[in-house]
Amino acid sequence: MPLIPEEPQIHESAQGPRATPATGRAASTPRPVPGPRSAATPRPGRPVPGPRPAPPAQRRHSTSDRPQAAPSENRSAPQLQVIPASAEGALDAADEAVDLLLDSGRAPGELLVLTTGGQHPWATHELSFGEAAYWAQHEAGDDVFFAAAAAVDQVKPRPVVIVAVNGPADDASARALTQARESAGVLLIVCGDPQRINAALGAGV
Repeated sequence: MPLIPEEPQIHESAQGPRATPATGRAASTPRPVPGPRSAATPRPGRPVPGPRPAPPAQRRHSTSDRPQAAPSENRSAPQLQVIPASAEGALDAADEAVDLLLDSGRAPGELLVLTTGGQHPWATHELSFGEAAYWAQHEAGDDVFFAAAAAVDQVKPRPVVIVAVNGPADDASARALTQARESAGVLLIVCGDPQRINAALGAGV
């Protein structure tokens, strides 16, 4: 009666094919890594503070039958910011303010730029194609709009109004500043002589 050694074969299949060396597990699924935020980072330089515009209020009442009710609450007391500038440099200062606002996340359609003196070059260019095409862009409301302050009663209110005081200090300029304040929903930025702006708006700047 010879003994046949078969017991060692029992241990060979105990672990099965699951045993894998630690060095072979390099292909595990990587964890998602959040990328950089897509929101524009404010450009260093002159800050243009101001509360965020109306989109949260509109989303809050997305089922409302009166979507235009929210902006009326903000229009009563817009924040005023003055950027000191000469009459010759007011347009450049206004353009810089527009760039900073866009970089900080404002939508182009929220911005209205008014000039108390000569037209902004953009407005001059667009008016060369006719007033109908020019005002059609204003009605579309999807881009920054530039207009003469004398036409402030023809433009629709926007959350942010920027005024370049690039004309003489006269009554028409003072009236334009007052009307611009009424057209601004949340923020009025005026580029010009602070003393003139203070006298026209009657606000301590």
